[in-house]
Amino acid sequence: MRRYFRTPFSRVPLLGWLAGILIAVALERLAGAPLALALGLTKVPVLFGFVIMLKKPALIPSAVLYVLLIYAAPTAVVTRLSISPANRLAAWLVRLPMAIPVAVHLGLLYAALHIWAEISDYRVLVLKLTLIAVMVTLSLNVINGYMGEFSCSHPGFMAIGAYFASVFTVGLFVNDQFFGAVFLPQALGPFLFPIALILGGFLASFGALAVAIPSFRTRGDYLAIISLAFLFIVKSLIENLEFVRGPRGLSGQPDWATLPTVFLWTVLCVWSINNFVRSTVGKALNAVRDNEMAAGAMTVDTRRTKIVAFLFAAFWAGVAGGLFAHVLRYVNPSTFGIQKLAEVLAMVYFGGLNSVYGSIVGAVSISLLGEALRPLEIFKWIIIPLLLILVMIYRPTGLIAFKDLDVTALLQPKRKPEEEA
Repeated sequence: MRRYFRTPFSRVPLLGWLAGILIAVALERLAGAPLALALGLTKVPVLFGFVIMLKKPALIPSAVLYVLLIYAAPTAVVTRLSISPANRLAAWLVRLPMAIPVAVHLGLLYAALHIWAEISDYRVLVLKLTLIAVMVTLSLNVINGYMGEFSCSHPGFMAIGAYFASVFTVGLFVNDQFFGAVFLPQALGPFLFPIALILGGFLASFGALAVAIPSFRTRGDYLAIISLAFLFIVKSLIENLEFVRGPRGLSGQPDWATLPTVFLWTVLCVWSINNFVRSTVGKALNAVRDNEMAAGAMTVDTRRTKIVAFLFAAFWAGVAGGLFAHVLRYVNPSTFGIQKLAEVLAMVYFGGLNSVYGSIVGAVSISLLGEALRPLEIFKWIIIPLLLILVMIYRPTGLIAFKDLDVTALLQPKRKPEEEA
């Protein structure tokens, strides 16, 4: 049965899947509301019908039928019919410079996400937070997966980036009672916002030195202990700094973390981390993880390699923190506590260690699952840990472990079996 359903779509290239998804979300934009009313739903399901199913089990057939008619059937039909033209277009695109096919695929992906998110503000918020979760998970996987260590300091790096970017934007571009009058014209704000994120990332990397220098002089579990202490220090320091309003939190961030901005930063993060782990430094990092003594004997500077990777991961955690603060437009020290650490660790180990694919799958899965199970309230925090326990039992390294993102192979057309032979 699996072969029966899978074989017709085995030759669909990525271009065909993106086209199918784009047609499906466009169909929802045009006919989603009338179809939902015709099926007895009060509105368009914001999250593939899961929230409706959990709130009102009697509407499960209507929600399932909506998803089949809006998403599954159009995507299947379009991808099946577009096999030949999509493969021909993919074969033509791969002959061009790599930047062109990548831009075409990313453009289709963003168009699909943008149309899907425009249905409601809730979808926009969920999509932004999911993209930020991808950035945080990827950066932590550099340490916990590729380096083979166990770090607990990522929420602290996020807090540093979030507060620095917030102070930068609120202090310079917002007429705030706490920071005073506007210092620079607001028209310059969107252009200087990337500078705030980059500086927040560099400040997070500087804070990472406080963890890296002492912990990488030792072996064993000292990194986990020192990084956890760093997290508590950062959280306590922010709570006692009246300059950033202490435990009351900092609000009033400008609405500059738009969906295109968050999407572009996520793409840049995925691209840079994927290149990093596939580079010479990334291979040295894998050698250090597998056998540090043997890597040192092969002239790998193990301590320097660890520190470079740790600072690189902290930089992207700081950038993600800055985006996170400007998506919510409010930041509080309690946001970056143990619960955030548990959430990020769950994404890393659920998706898969040492894998760019795994980090993306883990971040998207846990983020959407957490939102879909929100109607269950407290039971949500029973179901998700049970799911993680099952994954750890049957797939200890995660769902998709030890698999890098090969962009060239991903964009290639799918050939017929006789052509491959």
